[in-house]
Formats: sequence, structure tokens, C-alpha cells
Amino acid sequence: MRRTLSAVVTGLVVVTGATACSSSSPSSGSSGSSHSSSSTTVAPPKEVNPAGDIPDNQVYVAWSPSGGGYTVKVPEGWARQQMGGATVFSDKFNSVRIDRSPADKAPTVQSVRSVDLPAVRRSAKNVTVRKVSAVKRSGGAAVLATFRADSAPDQVTGKSVRQDVERYAFWQNGTQVVLTLSGAVGADNVDPWYIVTDSFRWA
Repeated sequence: MRRTLSAVVTGLVVVTGATACSSSSPSSGSSGSSHSSSSTTVAPPKEVNPAGDIPDNQVYVAWSPSGGGYTVKVPEGWARQQMGGATVFSDKFNSVRIDRSPADKAPTVQSVRSVDLPAVRRSAKNVTVRKVSAVKRSGGAAVLATFRADSAPDQVTGKSVRQDVERYAFWQNGTQVVLTLSGAVGADNVDPWYIVTDSFRWA
């Protein structure tokens, strides 16, 4: 379904089904006879989330690694998997990957372009870089790299999904934490991804 990217890579629009009901009004012909009316009762609109969209009623819970050092909110109920030194939370077409590693210097736009993204290209398929920029979050400054890449083939269907990826690199006192959020292209996860990245705090 999706590919979880490597340590250096790699994780609310609600579409409401429209319903309509129609009825025919009684009418009288010239002869004075009337036609019976009919109506169709339609069930109330039902919330539908497109493939990959995180629902707007998603609950988030704080998580921190066993060794501490930082906390971040992740979607409640998502599957958690340990992949080497990374922790990955995933559900359907979405994932949030968290990597921590030692780093002598804080990441910069230039270092992400020259070091991190080449590593992304080596570990992921069909990578298309979109933008690299410095951003601010409540937990501090970060370097954000946005790109697209193909997911790993689905274990059942063998098909890959084209994904939008946002990679945030935070740094403090010799430690770097990278939050990588991925989801299917076309999904509107701007708000959920902001909730996750803005919740990051050094502990």
C-alpha cells in the first residue's frame, strides 16, 4: 500500500456524500381527476473519506521513545512498527516515520539538498523533489523537504502507490529527529500533518 522510506527519508477534507430526494406534486387534469403523489426517503448524508484522507475526527495521542528525549503526537489507533532505529505509525495510505540519530550540526537547506535527498533517491523509487525550505514549528526550527516517491509494492496486489512525502528534520544539542509523513497523492492531509509536526517537543 505504501512504502516506508529509509531513516533519512522516511507520514482533512471530508467529502460528504450528497443526497437528493424528489417528489411529484399532486396535479389536476382538465377532467378534475388528481394523480397520487410519491416521495422517496433518503438516508442522512454519510461521511466518506477518500482513499488516503485522514478523517477530521481523528484523535491524536502523545508518544515518546523508551529513551525519552522528545515527544510527538501521532494518530491514535495506527499500527506501530519498529524498523531498525525508526518507529513507524501507519494506516491505509498514510504513515508517520520517526528517526533519531546523532548529528554534529543542525541541518540546513543546503545540507538536506546535498546529503539527505541524494540518500532519498538511493533508497526510494521514482523520487521527484518539489521543495526544500526552513520552517518553524512550536517545537523549534526544522528543514522541510517535500517530494514524491513510489511506495513499496502492496504485498497482496503487487501494486505501488504514488505518494506525497514531507520530511522534517529537527535538531538540538547533537541530536537530530526526522519526522517523515507520507500519503497517497491526491489525499488532503495538510491539517493532520501540521498537527503531528507542530506537536513535536524536545524533552
